[in-house]
Amino acid sequence: MTGTVVGQLISLSEKWERENCCHGYYKNTLDDIKGNRIFLAVEGGTVVGYLFGHKEVTEKTTSVYEAGTSFFEIEELYVKPEYRNRGIGSALFQYMEKAVSPDVDMLMLGTATKNFRAILHFYIEELGMEFWSARLFKKIR
Repeated sequence: MTGTVVGQLISLSEKWERENCCHGYYKNTLDDIKGNRIFLAVEGGTVVGYLFGHKEVTEKTTSVYEAGTSFFEIEELYVKPEYRNRGIGSALFQYMEKAVSPDVDMLMLGTATKNFRAILHFYIEELGMEFWSARLFKKIR
């Protein structure tokens, strides 16, 4: 990973934080990026979107998978606002899926977006993921 790419990723994550569209999202540091496999969308030498994550193997059997199942955990998928609705996020996801498919049995991700309807549409209807569980909150004070 070159310093230029890392700098662009951190800069994009700063923009994402300022969007205030995800609960509890804070910009990345080098430590957040280190050890992840990174996929980039680039236009004119500038990174306009990214996806990164890492491979893991499950330890326990659950209702979703057997112990020993390998998966790619998607940590972040981000596209600059002015580049959204052009298929860049879908292209990043599909490229990543093809690239990691020889090495993993499934893809997983969590999301904390405030626009849950849009994100569920994107991941379920557009990209073919399955909804499995949710953690819901209601403040009463």
